[in-house]
Amino acid sequence: HHKAIGSVSGANGVTSKADWEAVNAALGRVIASVPEATVMDVYNSVSDITDPGVPAYLKSLVNGADAEKAYAAFLEFKDVVKKNQVSSPGPAATAAPAKYDAIDGAAKALSDASYPFLKEVDWLSSIYLKPLPGTSAKDAMKAIDKMIVMGTNVDGNILKAAAEAHHKAIGSIDDKGVTSAADYAAVNAALGKVIASVPQSQVMDVYNSMAKIVAPQVPNMM
Repeated sequence: HHKAIGSVSGANGVTSKADWEAVNAALGRVIASVPEATVMDVYNSVSDITDPGVPAYLKSLVNGADAEKAYAAFLEFKDVVKKNQVSSPGPAATAAPAKYDAIDGAAKALSDASYPFLKEVDWLSSIYLKPLPGTSAKDAMKAIDKMIVMGTNVDGNILKAAAEAHHKAIGSIDDKGVTSAADYAAVNAALGKVIASVPQSQVMDVYNSMAKIVAPQVPNMM
């Protein structure tokens, strides 16, 4: 994805054919590396929140014959991925190296101090679904690219542990959109280890790229 973003050009923001092919191959391997049931959970959950008229609307914006040809090719691709798919999930994340132990205590202190503030935020507001004011798709993509670069350098086991911590925290969300204090602390600890596992320069690249696309008045408004 990082390489494909680098070759994006033209008014419609299209990557090169070679990079497009590489992205599809990479995603196919990602999907094949988890059980079909997990993939279908993602498909069905997105389907549940997507208006059924969306596919037809998007097709109306392009050449219909090209869209149908692409869909037919996708179905063939899907069949190849399915034939090479694993039947059981990989192992859960293991404990992080001892050098990260201090982060757990720091995360608890941060969580204890900030949880009251967390509970005051309206997490169910629709504002989180709105685009950033004045930010183009190209600008947002550049910021996301910095996150991708950072993500590729994160310790794989630590990244998996962070994903598992977020999954658990989502499971304890209450009717106001707030997770439990314990799960909040676990997420902060997991993210601290993620950040500590990459060079500071890459972390700052993400910070600075987001600072460029977020208007300075947004934090005060929030």
